[in-house]
Amino acid sequence: MEHQVTYNTEKKEVKKPEAFTGKPTAPFIAASWTALLIGMVSYCVGLWQSEMLLNERGYYFVILLFGLFSVISVQKAVRDKQEGVAVTDMYYGISWFVTIASLVLLVIGLWNADLWPSEKGFYGMSFLLSLFAAIAVQKNTRDVKFIDDNWK
Repeated sequence: MEHQVTYNTEKKEVKKPEAFTGKPTAPFIAASWTALLIGMVSYCVGLWQSEMLLNERGYYFVILLFGLFSVISVQKAVRDKQEGVAVTDMYYGISWFVTIASLVLLVIGLWNADLWPSEKGFYGMSFLLSLFAAIAVQKNTRDVKFIDDNWK
């Protein structure tokens, strides 16, 4: 019994991978929503806790809402074009313009604000996190709907 070799002859079932549909995974959807909530809540809590005047707080809050709506509009226009849905050049251009305008208005507001550089960075980063996450959430929503409608 020098070298005895044992072979496993049991057949195991091999699970076939599902067809790739491009549907976002549940963890990615959850991460996108979490990033959106963290960005928005941290930005708003920062405003609430700040020593800014009420009109300044309102300005920054409206910039957040303006930015979120504008990036969702850009993502929708891009996706509509991709799916062959008619999108006018004017709407597409305005969507990009207001997205850039929201960023410029935030930069101008922070540049002129009487805040510590760390506070300015906090508002800038939470704003950008919110915008990026809003794009991801909108894309996930469209992907899931498109796949559910077309892969039945």
